[in-house]
Amino acid sequence: MSTAPDTTQAERSSPKRARSEPQSSAESTDAFERSELDLPGINRFLGPVRACTVLLGFLALTLPGMPVQWLLVRYAPKAARNFPHWYHRRVCALLGIRLHIEGSVTKNAPVLLVSNHVSWLDIPVLSAVAPLSFIAKREVGTWPFVSSLARLQQTIFIDRTKRADIPKVTAQMHERFSGGGAIVLFGEGTSSDGNRVLPFKSSLMAIFGGGKITGSVSEAPSTSSQSAAPSASTPQVQTLSVVYTHVHGVPLGRADRNLIGWYGDMEMGSHAWQLLKAGPIDVTITISPPVSIEGFEDRKALTRHTEKLVRENVVKTLRGRGSKPDHKALENKFPEINQT
Repeated sequence: MSTAPDTTQAERSSPKRARSEPQSSAESTDAFERSELDLPGINRFLGPVRACTVLLGFLALTLPGMPVQWLLVRYAPKAARNFPHWYHRRVCALLGIRLHIEGSVTKNAPVLLVSNHVSWLDIPVLSAVAPLSFIAKREVGTWPFVSSLARLQQTIFIDRTKRADIPKVTAQMHERFSGGGAIVLFGEGTSSDGNRVLPFKSSLMAIFGGGKITGSVSEAPSTSSQSAAPSASTPQVQTLSVVYTHVHGVPLGRADRNLIGWYGDMEMGSHAWQLLKAGPIDVTITISPPVSIEGFEDRKALTRHTEKLVRENVVKTLRGRGSKPDHKALENKFPEINQT
């Protein structure tokens, strides 16, 4: 459920991750094949038991929830925004994902959330942060089961190979913004190995207009504009920086973190199975202060600004990766998130 570069016909029928980063498929495959041995906490016998238990729990939570969300989308739009947030917090608890959130998503205005992209885990992780929906590549809408979940969360699908698709997507975004919604855009256009932030693609911002967005403020809004209370009607921009830091409380180093990432030609099913066997995963999400979208000269200025913030926060988190997560503080802040 993420925006990605143009894909082949084979990818349209199978949930694989394609990348524009110059890393060979052999490298990503080799890294994935090592995951069962290298990820801390995987037990040859108990790992599959854990994975089966989590999968059954996921289905028990998801299948009854799908018709509920279907009804909410049609008859209770506000509740339809909040229910996926409630659902994904329980999914994170079920998967053993421990959230460390720095900052908060504004609730006073519609907001565009620009994020880096590491794994399919980003979807439940970010959805557990706040009520939101996603902008995704058109091919996601063809993936079995995943497409149904994406539509129920009111994902906006875009075909970036067709410029004629941009006005339709823009209209959908304005409709969401008019209702005070939050929308996630993955600025890299693909996923990385989790050790770096790939260059953001300004073409993804074309849905905000090819030239001037609104207003006359230059690329870098002032500190005072960042701290000011957002307007109730003007869309705001915030960034989300996602870093997976620990598995079973053991810090992930540069050689390990790409085992969490879903990239290259990895199959989603086999990758998910390995992570379900692995155990608790800690992830840090850093949220920047809101900035009015009117403060950017054009889509390129918006791209530069969001990429800079995301990159800085990812590097900051990576440099502090050796510290042990404060699970007690996390338990107090998010009591429903599983800490075991």
